[in-house]
Amino acid sequence: MVRKARPFSRMRSSYAHAPEPSNRSLALQPSISVRKIAVVIPTLREAGSIHPLVTQVIAELEKVPLPFEVIVVDDDSRDGVDVALAPIIASDSRVRLLIRTGERGLAGAILHGWRSTDAEFLAVMDADLQHPPSLLPKLAEALCSGNDLAVASRYWEGKCLDGWHPVRRLISRTAIWATGPLLPRSLRVCDPMSGYFCVRRSCMDGIEFETKGFKLLLEILVRGRIRSLQELPFVFGHRTAGKSKAGPRVALHYFQLLRKLYRLRSTAKLALRQAPAD
Repeated sequence: MVRKARPFSRMRSSYAHAPEPSNRSLALQPSISVRKIAVVIPTLREAGSIHPLVTQVIAELEKVPLPFEVIVVDDDSRDGVDVALAPIIASDSRVRLLIRTGERGLAGAILHGWRSTDAEFLAVMDADLQHPPSLLPKLAEALCSGNDLAVASRYWEGKCLDGWHPVRRLISRTAIWATGPLLPRSLRVCDPMSGYFCVRRSCMDGIEFETKGFKLLLEILVRGRIRSLQELPFVFGHRTAGKSKAGPRVALHYFQLLRKLYRLRSTAKLALRQAPAD
């Protein structure tokens, strides 16, 4: 049974429990946005790294000539993430913690955080310290310069692949290759599966995105109203807490998303061919 997406709406709280709807997709509704940047950090059992990460994120965003907020979205880890963040939240109203209950999934957590803000620039990064906060000012600058999307790329000039196991390298290259036919040349980035990026809100308003899975950027590239973008290289940092979420389930969600996007592409082409000529 196909369920309709829940409309995008905003909510405000420094610390809030929020049940997530069971819908498979969420839409960002058109809204009046404020020229500021909101960084969403999804977490699942990553209380050990969240305090130092948020501290670094605040320090880097202070360099950006824009108002900002940091939104941590936790999938009900119950690992003390609220305790870890309590001192920061108490002293800085720009930091909030949202706890989702009854639902898990990286894409859904990101969308949940983006729904809670009126910021014009929407960013996301991992909570395990592998995404360097020092890149945030450059991501913001790329959008301030007029780009719709700024992507932190692990594969710029293939540098991140150095030292990878050959099998992992092959899987990664194959997964990226499979996205090629979905994207126009102007939007073919080196790392369409990056989890570290910043996008202009207006490029996504009214579009229903999948809440399951881990590759929201790819869906934004295919279905969003992206006209220009910039890639910025970075090198993965060392994980200091938590563990990787990669596994068979992630791969399954990725290929399910690919199938959906190819189906949408085929439907759009068919509609274009059947449209009456002027």
